[in-house]
Amino acid sequence: MFTVPQTIGSVLCCKCGMLMQPNAANMCAKCLRSEVDITEGLQKHVVIIHCPECESYLQPPRTWMKMQLESKELLTFCIKRLKNLNKVHLVHAEFIWTEPHSKRIKVRLRVQKEVLNGAVLEQAYTVEYVVQDQMCESCTRVQANPDQWVAAVQLRQHVSHRRTFFYLEQLIIKHDEARNAIRIKQMDQGIDFFLEARNAIRIKQMDQGIDFFFVNRSHAGKFVDFVGEVSPIRKRNDKQLVSHDPKSNNYNYKYTFSVEICPVCREDLICLPPKVAATQGNLGPLVICTKVTNSIALLDPFTLRHCFLNAEQYWRAPFKALLSSRQLVEYIVLDIETISSEVVGGSKYAVADAQIARVSDFGKNDILFNVRTHLGHLLNPGDYAFGYDLYGANSNDIELDRYKGLVLPEVILIKKSYEEKRQRKRNKPRTWKLKSLNMEIDNSTRGRDHEEKMNAEYEQFKRDLEENPELRFNISLYRNKEYQPSEMASETDGEDIPSIQIEELLDNLDLSDEEMEGGILKD
Repeated sequence: MFTVPQTIGSVLCCKCGMLMQPNAANMCAKCLRSEVDITEGLQKHVVIIHCPECESYLQPPRTWMKMQLESKELLTFCIKRLKNLNKVHLVHAEFIWTEPHSKRIKVRLRVQKEVLNGAVLEQAYTVEYVVQDQMCESCTRVQANPDQWVAAVQLRQHVSHRRTFFYLEQLIIKHDEARNAIRIKQMDQGIDFFLEARNAIRIKQMDQGIDFFFVNRSHAGKFVDFVGEVSPIRKRNDKQLVSHDPKSNNYNYKYTFSVEICPVCREDLICLPPKVAATQGNLGPLVICTKVTNSIALLDPFTLRHCFLNAEQYWRAPFKALLSSRQLVEYIVLDIETISSEVVGGSKYAVADAQIARVSDFGKNDILFNVRTHLGHLLNPGDYAFGYDLYGANSNDIELDRYKGLVLPEVILIKKSYEEKRQRKRNKPRTWKLKSLNMEIDNSTRGRDHEEKMNAEYEQFKRDLEENPELRFNISLYRNKEYQPSEMASETDGEDIPSIQIEELLDNLDLSDEEMEGGILKD
């Protein structure tokens, strides 16, 4: 079907005579803009209140919102502060760059409005926001008295190492539980964290735990719930009357939450109480703790039977570790024969009979051990492994004495050892790094032995992350920008050593680096 092409006619502007497409006003855009100003009556200068301590802005009347410069949140906040903007139709908004120290924020807005005889005019204009510094109520309170708090959370774990708190620190960083910290100080008995009122204002690390201080009871309760989701805990709370106003009937209390983390850690050797073993189908009684989250995963290394105990089941009949990771002894595998394999809790294990010897006995005696292990899928003749030496250990455990006639194995292997292969990579930087809480360390009363002990435990924690993918699943690892591979490195250097793949690492953004210089985090 033939159609006649339509063309748009042109007319002359009634003001300047320029050729233009017809509109309701019969005026070109330049003349129409000179006749009508649609931005008349709209705000072009606005004053906003900014807190320099916590980088938040005041949303009248009393709400403080934390926003970064040139962010979507700040742009929305600036637009909402404008009055009479509902008289026009907002088409576009963007920031105009200004000097960071100028205390000025400029936003370019493009608006539309119907003018003469139904013609729609679009016009752009700039709004200047003057930033006035004023500390918010919470920061004012912190500056006046940094130790002022309403609720305290006392987090404790009665063990001889700090592996659990290293892992908990990474979880806190990933979930941004301490994002508003403004000062952290490590004292003789611990670490003091001074935070904003929306979270902890002060955190103090004790010898066997950490104390968190909040200015709001609900924030403390939320933090206790967070810890209960990542570890088996038991808690109790108490309150103390601080002041009372009988005229207004107002009471001021200080609340204390006491949280105890179960003393069982990963790779611990446990002798189950008879009551607990009976409820789990006569499991064990010697079992290995393979994983700790909000429940405890236990594995029988001889039969590959396993069970999970939640916090309620554990604290109903609590028990401690027979031997912990500090008492591991290194062995060499002379021969091994696999019997059966099975997948337990998502991990593969294989029962095997192995002949092993202590590394420390080489050249001194000919003592050999024939043991059964659950590491048949990992170990080969010539490999090294860490295990608990029950042959030479002096065990003093009440639960162990309740099993009459129980024959203890000479050795229980726990994990494969890569110590000999790690010697080649000693003092070489890793491709990855962790972020930690920024601390002011007070070494006036601490000895050198304590510092070496903490560094050794932290190094062992990093090795555990490399060897166990499940352990690093819930934490954030970052690329080490300072790492440079050596051109002279051997092709076999570091072969068969567990490492973290580059795909698992996160880029450490420059913006975060700038924030970390004066914030709570550091590399």
